Amino acid sequence: MIGAIVSAVVIGAIVGALARLIVPGKQNMSIGLTLIVGIVAALLGTLIAQAFGWADTRGIDWIEHILQLALAVLGVLIVTKMTTGKSGRAGGTPI
Repeated sequence: MIGAIVSAVVIGAIVGALARLIVPGKQNMSIGLTLIVGIVAALLGTLIAQAFGWADTRGIDWIEHILQLALAVLGVLIVTKMTTGKSGRAGGTPI
């Protein structure tokens, strides 16, 4: 149980950071929010991969990790859009 929590935090931090690197432009997100987006994306990606049977392979589960990263990118885009407002630029009116 403790190991699963620690791995979710570690994978979430990596996935969240990679997602911020992939999304172009400046994201107005804190490190904590990046970590939360990454953890949620990692958990959802794992659940989806397990549902389709992609999580139990020999070696590295590339499909699962790509799915986690795609969900994290989507999460960063959503959070960035929420924090920049309707104008699409930093400093806009928040929703």
